[in-house]
Amino acid sequence: MVWVTGFYTLAETEKTIEGRLSGLEIDFTSQAAIANLYRAANSVRKYFSNTVLRSNDLSWTGFVVLWVVWIWPGIEVRHAAEEAGISKSTLSGVVRTMEGRSLMRRRIDPVDRRLVHLELTDEGDRMMVDLFPRFNGEEAFAVSPLNAKKVQELTRSLKAIVAHLEANMPESTGD
Repeated sequence: MVWVTGFYTLAETEKTIEGRLSGLEIDFTSQAAIANLYRAANSVRKYFSNTVLRSNDLSWTGFVVLWVVWIWPGIEVRHAAEEAGISKSTLSGVVRTMEGRSLMRRRIDPVDRRLVHLELTDEGDRMMVDLFPRFNGEEAFAVSPLNAKKVQELTRSLKAIVAHLEANMPESTGD
């Protein structure tokens, strides 16, 4: 079976990229690493959306927002958007959807009424307690082609990339 991560297979994509970039002064090793990181992330997102999240009628973004609010109860809206890696306007739509499903609620800050905090309802908390072990089972499946040492190595490598980029991140221009 050929694993297809998009319209084109990984092998087709790599061959086309090699042809397109030949003659350019490119660090092909770095390009391949980041391209495969991107494709792996998209494959994970697509696979999880089509398996464990579908049974709970959740999008990837909806799950990520629920996760952030579950881990950081009472998180302020702007911080939730940042942690989820989405804009505040996208978060607003997700929160409306989650409120409509009785999974999340907004709470106005009692000291500074301009601030809004997010928290899961009891129903939202129950969903995450039920869902996350199944989600984690799919995480284990996703890395199952690697032995434990390779998974630890992958984790260390990805953390190093994140730490490097966070330390060198230009200031955000906002939403």
